[in-house]
Amino acid sequence: MRPARSPLPPADRPQPGLRERKKIKTREAIRAATYALIEEQGYDATTIDQIADRAEVSPSTVFRYFPTKEDIVLTGEYDPLMPEEVRARPAGEPWTDSVRHVMHKAIDTMMAEDPDAVRVRAHLAVQVPAVRSRMVESMSESGRLLRAALAERSGLAADSLEARVCATALVGGLMEVSMSWAENGFQDDLGDLLDRALDVLEHGLPAGKP
Repeated sequence: MRPARSPLPPADRPQPGLRERKKIKTREAIRAATYALIEEQGYDATTIDQIADRAEVSPSTVFRYFPTKEDIVLTGEYDPLMPEEVRARPAGEPWTDSVRHVMHKAIDTMMAEDPDAVRVRAHLAVQVPAVRSRMVESMSESGRLLRAALAERSGLAADSLEARVCATALVGGLMEVSMSWAENGFQDDLGDLLDRALDVLEHGLPAGKP
């Protein structure tokens, strides 16, 4: 299984310098070691010392990049990019269309880069309580970033109740999409699940089957 790669910077973004490229290489080495060890011996048996040894770095270096083992698994490199993408959408576009476009783009990018890593993260979030707990924290952090962007588009204060509820519903829906996808053995198309979740948030629950 390949490690999760860092997202490729768009052409209009400054290319990373030597120092940043070294940091990216170190993060990728740590992730590669972590995924390989989990595949070999399971999540609970994998320790930071083992990860550091496999990645040929010190344990303190691992902690410098990732506060916990769960943070290694739950990459969050796309989180800061999503609010930027929302802000960059056409001004007259309905916010629901903007969110749909940005979230589909994020999923498509991650699945194109390393679908195995995306599946492993989703599976661990279902199976390992510590990973699931950290996912909730991470999604909450992502919600705060997204909330500000959505509030700007709607002319609301970022701390308004409406902006809070909207952002929380979106990130919560994304988490449930990932969990449902994993619980059903990754049989569904992830993009279709995302559309179903966004349809519920936009239109409400569909009518039940008789």
